[in-house]
Amino acid sequence: MMKWAVVLCAVLTLGQCAVPLIKGKSAREALEEKGMWEHYKASYPYNPMAKFSQSYAVGYESMTNDADLSYYGVISIGTPPQSFQVIFDTGSSNLWVPSIYCSSAACNNHDKFNPQKSSTFKATNKPLSIYYGTGSMTGVLGYDTVGVGGIQVAHQIFGLSTTEAPFMAYMRADGILGLAYPQLSSSNAQPVFDNMVQQGLVQDFFSVYLSGNSHTGSEIIFGGYNPNHYTGSLVWIPLSSETYWQITMDSVTINGQVVACSGGCQAIVDTGTSLIAGPNSDIASINSWVGATVKNGAAVVNCNSISSMPDVTFNIHGSSFSLPASAYVRQVSAASFLSWNSHDHSGYYGCSTGFSNGGSSLWILGDVFIRKYYTVFNRGTNSVGLAKAV
Repeated sequence: MMKWAVVLCAVLTLGQCAVPLIKGKSAREALEEKGMWEHYKASYPYNPMAKFSQSYAVGYESMTNDADLSYYGVISIGTPPQSFQVIFDTGSSNLWVPSIYCSSAACNNHDKFNPQKSSTFKATNKPLSIYYGTGSMTGVLGYDTVGVGGIQVAHQIFGLSTTEAPFMAYMRADGILGLAYPQLSSSNAQPVFDNMVQQGLVQDFFSVYLSGNSHTGSEIIFGGYNPNHYTGSLVWIPLSSETYWQITMDSVTINGQVVACSGGCQAIVDTGTSLIAGPNSDIASINSWVGATVKNGAAVVNCNSISSMPDVTFNIHGSSFSLPASAYVRQVSAASFLSWNSHDHSGYYGCSTGFSNGGSSLWILGDVFIRKYYTVFNRGTNSVGLAKAV
């Protein structure tokens, strides 16, 4: 059944519209509840750096298979509109949704776009291949009107999936709407936000607020930002690369001691990755400093120790952005906890850190970071604005 939802335009000033984001159960959480996460992870190894592969340069787009993309909002495609829940992903650039042509099991529990029911749809013969760390999405490209936050984007190119990777079956979201730069777009498809700006519908920046425990309240605003969701002033950080939302990080410290990113490193601010990922040795250092024990690939901590665990501080462009343990520790399901501790139940109650091995020199500042820091993505100045979220 089609999932219809009301998407409201936030009347902030002319040309600003907000899309409410839902903090839903992630694919990883769904697998954990079924006791399937460990088996899945062994079959489809976690590769958070996959979507930042240089394969973009030859027309392919990668996407992280962390099964943890959990913030999504509603868009519409076609005339009359067909509604879809999508991840708003600043780490990729294509829009795609399942279609009636999809033959994968992953499409069976998602809404599918039917081009035959849209009077404004225009087909192309152009294929689309988006490669994941452990699978792929394939499809075809078409044009139609896309509705985002009350804004109607005419003649928007998008992908109609014909096959999808298995983990999509466990995700609430139907598809993905990429918000990175057009250079990253597979098949040279113009990103939705670029069309919004070029058609004069919004100003050339957007902002993201991700709520913590609440399933409501999160939002993405195109052409504006909401001061009610942050305190203090925005700190503007220039991009070091205008492809991803990539910035230079000075260091990572705990209690004033440099524990990672010594001498500086590169980081991507990515709404499409749940965790914070970095080089294996740096992540091991952070997890050690906060008192985590690695069990079956998970950095496990005692849930009763959260209040005494140290802040982890990310030093960026001369400013400090600290994460308390309450922000970087998450509680996991009993099924997943038992798989970690089948022979040792002492001291651990199902908590792990949000710091993950990335297998690369590049860092990803995902939702664990963005939940604490309201983020403005500014294409006009090629910069990212950060302020403490409230």
